[in-house]
Amino acid sequence: MINPCRNADPVISLRRVGISYIQHLGLLKRRRFWAVKDVSFDLYQGETLGIIGRNGAGKTSVLKLLAGIVAPDRGEVINNGYRAALLSLQLGFAPNLTGKENVYLSGLMMGLRRQEIDQRFDHISEFAELGEFMDQPLRTYSTGMRARLGFSVALAANPDVLLIDEVLGVGDGEFRIKSSAAMRDLIQSNKTIVLVSHQLNVIRKFCDRVVWIENHTVRAEGEGKKIINVYQEHFSKSQKI
Repeated sequence: MINPCRNADPVISLRRVGISYIQHLGLLKRRRFWAVKDVSFDLYQGETLGIIGRNGAGKTSVLKLLAGIVAPDRGEVINNGYRAALLSLQLGFAPNLTGKENVYLSGLMMGLRRQEIDQRFDHISEFAELGEFMDQPLRTYSTGMRARLGFSVALAANPDVLLIDEVLGVGDGEFRIKSSAAMRDLIQSNKTIVLVSHQLNVIRKFCDRVVWIENHTVRAEGEGKKIINVYQEHFSKSQKI
């Protein structure tokens, strides 16, 4: 693992950010729901930052903030000139388009220019191992084939900051082994990574620091193993009550 240089400026900073949605509860009744309430932390170059928390805590919304997919309703996201991409399978996929057409569509949504996709297309196609199916509509693909294509496009985006949301080994058969190895290589490199996962053993192994999000806000942040221990102890006590 790479230790972040705390003397340098952060790659991306979140300052008391919040994301809200309007929930419609009836014909004339509505309320504002905060998917993220008050989240602050810094991300440093070369580190792997883990984000943990229960389902619905706001982890994926935080990744979307870091990627620039959504803007905060309050607070500030400070990006010091780095391109961040969310590794989300089948981002921008359209079922009636061919695999090749979806490579370009998804790549553009991840921030790649068309020329960059042209240069990387052969590698994407080779890694996905779809052969002649690259020219077939996506609706003819199996779930495993879609996962292989989505992973291959996301991997080829190669952003400055890679945001990974529960994507560690995807596809079917031998491809699952290959995709798992590719993710391990990325995590063990000097790339800046934010990893969301419920697999605490993976977070413990790879992450320099961990942010625990609970009830849409930061409950704790610090050295990875320490925060995971506190997280596990919290829920162990909750189950005994």
